[in-house]
Amino acid sequence: MQVDGVSLDSGARRFRTLFISDVHLGTRGCQAEKLLDFLKYHEADTIYLVGDIVDGWALRSAWHWPQPHNDVVQKFLRKARKGTRLIYVPGNHDEFLRDYYGTHFGGIEVVENAIHQGADGRRYLVVHGDLFDLVVTQARWLAYLGDKAYDFAIALNRIYNNVRRVLGAPYWSLSQWLKLKVKNAVSFIGDYEKVLAHEARRHDVQGVICGHIHHAAIRDDFGIRYVNCGDWVESCTAVAEHPDGRFEIITWTGVDRDFGADLTPALPPLVTVPRIRAA
Repeated sequence: MQVDGVSLDSGARRFRTLFISDVHLGTRGCQAEKLLDFLKYHEADTIYLVGDIVDGWALRSAWHWPQPHNDVVQKFLRKARKGTRLIYVPGNHDEFLRDYYGTHFGGIEVVENAIHQGADGRRYLVVHGDLFDLVVTQARWLAYLGDKAYDFAIALNRIYNNVRRVLGAPYWSLSQWLKLKVKNAVSFIGDYEKVLAHEARRHDVQGVICGHIHHAAIRDDFGIRYVNCGDWVESCTAVAEHPDGRFEIITWTGVDRDFGADLTPALPPLVTVPRIRAA
């Protein structure tokens, strides 16, 4: 029995679709335990894995694969066996899977990109997003350098937050603060969203769903709905589609099983693109 999307038998919320990106299994910053907890309390007919689920870059330099990371993989495979459709769109950190487009691993489909049709008929291009990041495509060495700098910031942040936890203070994210405060970072995010909006138009769709920059958002800019899943290194966010086609950003704390916080901004309906009738 379900009431308002919550199964009274399992205590889980059920959605039409879940979108998860940037888990970075294989890194010390990955919050696999929180993702496992999230997956325990959230079900969906379809789950999109929107890239950088496994961090091949990190695993090549130093092997780190504790049991919770393996448990996440097993959890996804178990959901696929139970009938959930899982679609994996690789990113730059799990680019080794780009050699396997069109194949299945334990029921998980690996694709280059996907077109998702929402319950309201609106169509979305689903991509990781790294191919629209000039640093990744044109200056790969700089992307690797930036990745190491990010790992250092995460390690520093972990030490800082351990002290805050002892003092009873809440978690505070250094990298998220920098993204919102540093002018160049804010400019990069804006340019990234603009380029992806252009790509959505090129595919004749009304929206784009991506990851890559670890910054969850839902916006109606440039006449296109832009949706970013965020990450499971710091923000622990996912995007959920309700049965009526409404999208929601869920930030998972796991505290008191409050089903996280809905950070989705109030969005007006898109008026610059035609509404497509669902089949």
